[in-house]
Amino acid sequence: MDALPLVALVAASAAVAGAARRTPVPAPLLLVAAGLLASYLPGVPAYTLDAHVVLPLLLPPLLYTAAVDSSYLDLRANLRPVALLSVGYVLFATFAVGWLAYLLVPDLPLTAALVLGAVIAPPDAVTAAAIARRVGLPTRVTTILQGESLVNDATAITAFKVVLAAAVGEGMSWGEGIGEFLLASVGGVGVGLLLMVPLHWLRTHLTEALLQNTLSLLIPFVAYAAAERVHASGVLAVVVVALYLGHRSWQVDFATRLQEAAVWKMVAFVLESAVFALIGLQLPFVLKELGAYSVLDAFRYAVLVFVAVVVVRFVWVYPASYLPQWFSARIREREGPMPWTSPLIVGWAGMRGVVSLAIAFSIPALTHDGEDFPARSLVLFLTFTTVIGTLVVQGLSLPLLVRVLKLPGRDVRAETLAEAQAQADASTAADERLDALLADPRNALPDPLTQRLRTVMERRRNAVWERLGRSNPVTGESADDTYRRLAREMIAAEREVFVRLRDERRIDDEMLRALLRRLDLEEAAAYRESDGDRS
Repeated sequence: MDALPLVALVAASAAVAGAARRTPVPAPLLLVAAGLLASYLPGVPAYTLDAHVVLPLLLPPLLYTAAVDSSYLDLRANLRPVALLSVGYVLFATFAVGWLAYLLVPDLPLTAALVLGAVIAPPDAVTAAAIARRVGLPTRVTTILQGESLVNDATAITAFKVVLAAAVGEGMSWGEGIGEFLLASVGGVGVGLLLMVPLHWLRTHLTEALLQNTLSLLIPFVAYAAAERVHASGVLAVVVVALYLGHRSWQVDFATRLQEAAVWKMVAFVLESAVFALIGLQLPFVLKELGAYSVLDAFRYAVLVFVAVVVVRFVWVYPASYLPQWFSARIREREGPMPWTSPLIVGWAGMRGVVSLAIAFSIPALTHDGEDFPARSLVLFLTFTTVIGTLVVQGLSLPLLVRVLKLPGRDVRAETLAEAQAQADASTAADERLDALLADPRNALPDPLTQRLRTVMERRRNAVWERLGRSNPVTGESADDTYRRLAREMIAAEREVFVRLRDERRIDDEMLRALLRRLDLEEAAAYRESDGDRS
């Protein structure tokens, strides 16, 4: 097997994603555009999406990293809107978009139209997270979009299996379809609940960070495979396990958390970049398979289906946002008035992604009777154009829409105040704990070391408050920023000396690595990540 095409895909997509960070255009859009252009360059190998690769190998880690970084408490607080979108909307879109496609596209059988509806029903988890981070949506809107995108793939895949069975002639009844849906949903959640506690126990009892992070990389695949083995939803199993582990990540030792954050950040970056590039690279395949349909007719149908997808989402989102408040005084009291802009953003942020394409490519070429699957080539093309259309049209216009609507973003000052108060409370507890420990003769320390402990703790206490204070009139930095910059400069000077001593053969490489690691840990403690690095 030639590994060069895979290496080239990863390297090129990572380079484009890295370049996108220096532009105002979200990385997913540049990656898709680069894939579209590259698909017609001479010498570029053929990259075909395979559902047997995307669903079990790419989807679990992408879902896992998105769910681990999500807030279980925020999702629980927004369970109703998340459930209405991830389950209710997907089922509604499957049948509404399918029926509209049946009416709008000549010679498209109803069964094939419903398959198309199921395929393009779910907004994409990766796209939602990437766009939401870049645009800076309000916290509640971001939580709802991320929660929807984590669960809706399970609903869509199950709905796809049911309507596909009818399309290929398996004759699944409504009762069997509902049973299939319940088995997938309840079974997926059940598998996740069964796995989450043993996996967390194993994570907290492994003694080496390297082993713990190896387990971390295996967890999404284990959860997905275990659920699929019993015909349940692997998507839901991964999400349940990831939410639980993310909620209890504080119980894992610090070395594991540091390594795990770096490892998963790299994995997510590589997979997200490759996935969006793969979407663009599919254009030659979907055009080649159009067969009897002319390109002009196919594009006309694509515009109609795209409009149907956008309209159907708004038809669901606005009633789902306002009807619960109209009928429940308790919801009105708890959530307050719903601004009309929030449903508008949620409705417009329904970008589709690689999961829809992977599901579409899994449609069999033949039915059970041995006949060609009706309009399979057109379904593939309409799926591709819908994914591209939502990414380009909605993805490009969403930042502008947020600016025009002047949505209140995150209240940085309020968040900093909350962080400062939390740090003050924690520092007080640490101070009391230190006094209690030093009262024990077994913990006696020289005064300089005792003072050092108190100084480090005091700096942590004051660092957040200083971000709210005045800036340096010359540099514009806060006192904490200046402290971290000077600490970094001092560490850099030490690092240069260590390297020079190694080059002079006064210390060996093993000692150099040990000394550099000590400096790295000190630098990590002294220098807080910027918001840009976190995203």
